Amino acid sequence: MTASVVTIVYVNDAPAAARFYGDLLDMSPSFETPGYIAFDLGPGADLALWAGQFENLSSEVPRTSEVCLAIDGGPDQLDEIFEEWNAKGVTILHGPSEAGFGRTFLAVDPDGNRIRVAPQD
Repeated sequence: MTASVVTIVYVNDAPAAARFYGDLLDMSPSFETPGYIAFDLGPGADLALWAGQFENLSSEVPRTSEVCLAIDGGPDQLDEIFEEWNAKGVTILHGPSEAGFGRTFLAVDPDGNRIRVAPQD
């Protein structure tokens, strides 16, 4: 069986969210409709932004999951990404720190969805 894993992130405005994620990931969407926009992250993995599933999605609602950008460049690359995102005005919840799996930091998108940057396993 061939399968693909699509991580869906609920957002208020799919085009605005796509501009945010496209800027962070330095990539363009692979599929676009007015309310659903996807990014091809590599073989078998996509990130999709889906609007209209919740009315007035609030960033104040606690989130119980995260999108994780797993990098292979080590702690120095993580710190560089942190500095880049900070300079872009991305909201940072937790700056770089050590966790059980290595150095990491946690940001949020404009809709309050969590984005973790961490080392690749």
